[in-house]
Amino acid sequence: VQLQASGGGLVQAGGSLRLSCAASGSTFSSYSMAWYRQAPGKQREWVATIGSDGDTSYKDPVKGRFTISRDNAKNTVYLQMTSLKPEDTAVYYCNAWIATMRGPLHYWGQGTLVTVSS
Repeated sequence: VQLQASGGGLVQAGGSLRLSCAASGSTFSSYSMAWYRQAPGKQREWVATIGSDGDTSYKDPVKGRFTISRDNAKNTVYLQMTSLKPEDTAVYYCNAWIATMRGPLHYWGQGTLVTVSS
């Protein structure tokens, strides 16, 4: 699976952005998809997940502000971000994973930079 993230940019605090992650391959719908982010000088952290069944989960600080969704027909996962805060500034990465008999198999896309100005 190859993942291509896009949609990052510079936005003022309180603004919105939508990130997209396009995946290659015909088995996209079988994968759980997630977004992670890495702020300058910090470790990469999980942000949100959407399962193959459509169930979603979010990191507490983004609950109510971010929405993860997927379009299996387009092999794409989205992260709609609203009410952005300066602390949301980070490189955002998409992740695809699937359980296998040998353990979970993860794929990562390149990051897309989100900068929120105060």
